[in-house]
Amino acid sequence: MKIGVIGLGARIASLASDFKAAAPEAQFTAVADPDASRMFVLEGLGDSPIRYDTPQEMLAAHRFDMLMIGSPNHMHLDHLTQALQSDAPLIFTEKPIVISVDESLQLARLLARHDGMKRIMVGLVLRYSPLYRALRKAQADGQIGEIMSIEASEHIAPYHGSFFMRDWRRDSAMSGSFMLEKCCHDIDLYQGAVGARPVQVASFGGRKKFLPEHRPADDVDYQKAVPARSGPVYPYNPRWGGINDAFSGAGDIIDYQTALVEYANGANLCFHTNLNVPDQFRRFAVIGRDGMAEGDFIRNTFKVTLSDTSETVVDTGSVGPGTQEGHYGSDAAMARDIIAHVRGEMPDLPLSVKDALEAGITALAMDQAREERRIVDLRDTWVAFDAALGGQDES
Repeated sequence: MKIGVIGLGARIASLASDFKAAAPEAQFTAVADPDASRMFVLEGLGDSPIRYDTPQEMLAAHRFDMLMIGSPNHMHLDHLTQALQSDAPLIFTEKPIVISVDESLQLARLLARHDGMKRIMVGLVLRYSPLYRALRKAQADGQIGEIMSIEASEHIAPYHGSFFMRDWRRDSAMSGSFMLEKCCHDIDLYQGAVGARPVQVASFGGRKKFLPEHRPADDVDYQKAVPARSGPVYPYNPRWGGINDAFSGAGDIIDYQTALVEYANGANLCFHTNLNVPDQFRRFAVIGRDGMAEGDFIRNTFKVTLSDTSETVVDTGSVGPGTQEGHYGSDAAMARDIIAHVRGEMPDLPLSVKDALEAGITALAMDQAREERRIVDLRDTWVAFDAALGGQDES
């Protein structure tokens, strides 16, 4: 199994060992990236990939069983275009797929022209998580019933928030926005559970912590290991295009935001994100007509309670490996499923490229609503999106 990489970013570098574990015979044979700084990761796995400065050079010289795209977000559309125009049968891309609604429509047209719905796989890794699978099982077992409303959050500690303010992700022109870059995982999960597209979105937020006037007297802890629930953690150096000052005021992403979403089937979501939560959590309460499910990815808990009897039918303090490493065990699970899919052993993955694009459009609507201070109606967007997926011209 020959794998090519376009953009050997930190995320693909961290996933490489999971893919090798799932398929020891796999070989990373070539990389397109002008920066050679992470080549040692693949070499440490026993491979000797050839590095090219551009995807064009690499794709002209090799044939692959799978391409992996890990370039910065604003480069994804160009790199996906080249990948779809190549003969690679399968393409894995990191999230978010693209950074605007216009790019989403452009990619949808490309999917229609190049059989992309079958070829592209997306790294929205939490769909593979034990906790989300537990939630979906509770739904399948009839313990929740039709979803009425969801309360959910993704909160990260200040050391992690500091990373976003120092990394290239601080600029929405490159990342798309914090809601898109970081929270598209969560938005995708709850849209998957609801089983419907959003029709109206409202949102509010801003930046209050990571500003020059709120710089701590000594902010060294934002650059070094910081105590967290799981112990000392420091994987978050700024990367390509990074700076070393979290309080410079640079960039335009928020550090807190809330959003309200109404879905086509009447369900609604209240979502909250914050980059300054010292005792961080990432939890949900999915409330249906027949019961409710509560879970926390970080605290590793899951509970299901029936509405009519108040009976607790599921209550566990351990869902999966019980570690935050590898997205709560989801990285390895995703690699196993994707390799099984490549081998033809798993016809369908837990999510499609269409699911991922829909989650991205929802995140972008949240930021549009926040910036324009209005409710965003997505119904016309979905008409245009479906037309693009159907291969219709822009006109």
